Amino acid sequence: MPQMLAVLSATHVILVVAVVLLLFGAQKIPELMRSVGSGIKEFKQGMRDGEELVPRASEPPKETTTSARPG
Repeated sequence: MPQMLAVLSATHVILVVAVVLLLFGAQKIPELMRSVGSGIKEFKQGMRDGEELVPRASEPPKETTTSARPG
């Protein structure tokens, strides 16, 4: 399958762009790209938030202190 991606030429790219323009129209393309960009931004923010919640395997666990003292 990766070999198929290597044979994309300028003609293929132009054809894909033409089909996208025909399907969505020139007026909708900027709106579509804004939506894709905001989706990517939200995805990256979610990934960063997830990394903060999940400790890395290479890091030692943080020590937690308890307020209850043995009596």
